[in-house]
Amino acid sequence: MTPTAGAMRIGEVHAVLREQFPDVELSKIRYYEDKGLVQPARSRKGYRLYSERDLACLREAIRLANEEFVPLRVVRLRLIEQGLLDDVPAVRVTRQAAREAATPSVRAAVPPVERALTVVGDSTPSGDENPVPTHYSTSEFLTAAGLEATAVNELIAAGLVTPKTVGRETAFSALDVRVANAAGLLLTRGVDARRLATLRRVVEREIGIVDEWTLPLRQPGSAMDRDAVARVTRDVADEAATLRAALYERARSEYLGD
Repeated sequence: MTPTAGAMRIGEVHAVLREQFPDVELSKIRYYEDKGLVQPARSRKGYRLYSERDLACLREAIRLANEEFVPLRVVRLRLIEQGLLDDVPAVRVTRQAAREAATPSVRAAVPPVERALTVVGDSTPSGDENPVPTHYSTSEFLTAAGLEATAVNELIAAGLVTPKTVGRETAFSALDVRVANAAGLLLTRGVDARRLATLRRVVEREIGIVDEWTLPLRQPGSAMDRDAVARVTRDVADEAATLRAALYERARSEYLGD
């Protein structure tokens, strides 16, 4: 994201927001950035630079979260729908990583965990000669996904693959590999990666619904402790997934005339 004329520093944004939300803390602005609810530009020295659009984005995010009690996952979707937030992650796979991977343009199955790819950013001794990888480096991910770097970048831009920074390296999870393999099959059928982002948003909205259903459990005065709330929330999510699968199967059957 390129800095624009008249961009504000985080302290200035904080001062403006406090006029409308007196209790908002500076840490809240950084937290919302971590959650992907605002995407400030950066100066050459690394300082955050906020545009008027970023300010409007923060105002709406705080309003939705504080006044309407909308879960943050759903807040992000609403910001995107309102045109206040771009749905484009910034991480890219470089040509150098692609060369290191030397990945052919054919599909590759997810490597079994016994083959032990490099564990990035995890130096904890396990005593196991073949530890299950917690993260995959970029070159390892390209090999496991069986995709060209261009296709992976399209999946990242669509928000289907979400690399993280572990230490100083870009790292991918095993779930990223599974997503990339499934998405890659659709890409080979000519489905545009940008279209796949629609399915991701559907899933995120479903998780937001589960969050709304279980919100009373997390309200002050709830008789359940944190661990119990987590267990119940997990059960509700699993049961919602079962219901959704049944509804999808019925809709698919009706659509295809099975």
